[in-house]
This record gives sequence, C-alpha cells and structure tokens, in this order.
Amino acid sequence: MTDLTELSTSRADQGIDEVSARLVASSTRLSRNAMTEIDWAAPMDPSHYGCSPEWSTLYGTDYWNELTEQQRVTLTRHEFASIMNIGIWFEMLLQELVLRDQYLGDYHRPEFQFALTEIADECRHSIMFAKASEKMVGTTYRPSPAIGRVGRIFQHTARGAVSYAGILVAEEILDVFQRGCMRDDRVLPFIRTVNEIHVLEESRHMKYAREQVRESMRDMRPTTRRFCALYTSVGAMEIVRNLVRPQAYADAGLDVGRAIDERRGNRHFHAMVRSNCTHLMEFLDEVGLLTPAARKNYRRVHMI
Repeated sequence: MTDLTELSTSRADQGIDEVSARLVASSTRLSRNAMTEIDWAAPMDPSHYGCSPEWSTLYGTDYWNELTEQQRVTLTRHEFASIMNIGIWFEMLLQELVLRDQYLGDYHRPEFQFALTEIADECRHSIMFAKASEKMVGTTYRPSPAIGRVGRIFQHTARGAVSYAGILVAEEILDVFQRGCMRDDRVLPFIRTVNEIHVLEESRHMKYAREQVRESMRDMRPTTRRFCALYTSVGAMEIVRNLVRPQAYADAGLDVGRAIDERRGNRHFHAMVRSNCTHLMEFLDEVGLLTPAARKNYRRVHMI
C-alpha cells in the first residue's frame, strides 16, 4: 500500500514531467494483468455480493429491508455491473481526450509517454470490466441515449483543464465505489481482484490528471475558471446519476419506479458518497474549481 499512498499524495511543487517519469516507472513495476490473474471460468459462490451491501444504492431503505438475502446479492451484482459498464463508457471518452491532447505533443517527454501508458491501462481496464460484467450478469448497461449524446459533445468540446478535471472527477467517482468494496470478503473474489487492479492503476492516472489540472489552471482568467468549474461539475453530476441504470433494477427483479424513488431519498447512500468524496472536493477547492455554481451541482448528487 506504500505505493498507493505515495501516488495519491498531492505535491504541487512537482512539474508534469517529473511526475510523469515517476508514474511511468511505477507502471513498469506495479501493473497487473486481469486476463491472466483472474480465473474467469471459476464458478461464482451464490452467496457472494457484487459489491459491499453498504454500497448498494438501496441499502438502509424500506425496500432493502423487504428483500431476501438472495435478492440483495442479485441486486448488488447488477448494480456493480452497471457501475463497471458506465466506467467503460467514460473511460472510452477519456482515452479520446488524452489522445487528442497528446496528438502533436513532445514525444520525447515523460508526459507524452505516460499519457500513452494511461491509454493502454484504460483499454485493459475496459476489457476487464467487460469480462467481469459478462461473468457476473451477462448483460450490458449503457447510459441513456441523451447522456450518450452529451458525452459526444464533451468529447469534441473539452480542452485543457476541462479535459483533465473531467478525467479526474470521473476516475475519482469510480475509485470511491471500488475502494469501499475491494477488501470485503462478502464480495465475489474476482470482483475484489478487479477492484484492486483498478484502484492501483487509477491512482497513477489521478495523480497525472491532478498535475495536468494544476498546470492548466495557471494564469487562467477568472471567467474561464468559472466556466471550467461549472462544466466539470455538470459532467460529474451526470456520471453519478447514471452509474446504476434503471434496467439494473429491472434485471434484479425489482420494481424500477420504487427502487429509483427510494434511491433518491436514501440518506445512507448519500452520506457514503459525500464522505468518500472529501479529498476530491478539497483538491477542486485548492485549484479554484469549487465555485458557488459548481458546489450546487455537487450537492445535487451528494458529493458535497
């Protein structure tokens, strides 16, 4: 865990090349391969959850209390499959943003080399999530068509600090769920391994994104900073709202309307998200991206 702690430590005095060189070296030492590390053909214990029950969007609600133990297990499997699938969606968006940013970069610099390392990592993560979803529930959960179109707009309009702030926020949101479940013996062993791999490798990506945001924010005009803060918060809001798709509740055998209503009022789930987003909010505040307008959006999805 020492490497994870070191990677997540904020050091504003480091330049992007120094950080990138360290991250490339870390990637060489610590990267893992889920395709060989996980036995994808091994049977699943029917008693194991897809995520820690406390991280279910319905945990603590009246609906949760009415479910049988097997229904709870099934629900968490579909919920976490949805989270992984939405993770694939926004990781594909982020890969395009990084590629475009580095298209005519300085190829000899560590910054460029780690950018390609990150893209390679994200490709492997998406395959890993796809395999895990296939094994656990055998279906795909996509964002709504409207959000899919918004994602395409973001792909083509995000630049500089907006790109990397969006990358950071998206990765932090997924990291919150995975850290909460990766050491829980009640969770399927192969899902715990998926979480461990992703948390380890995303810690590098988040460090890189933080340094890119810091560099992009230097000497930024106040109006541009406010726009960047608002744009990033809107993206975060839509990611959180779309993590568990309504179809996941239907596939778990639940009443979709009731499940969504109870999720909206679930104070336990809101508190879990809020308490685990503290460090992200502190960083956004530090770099000037937690404006009053942005705060309102983060509050809407209980990130603050």
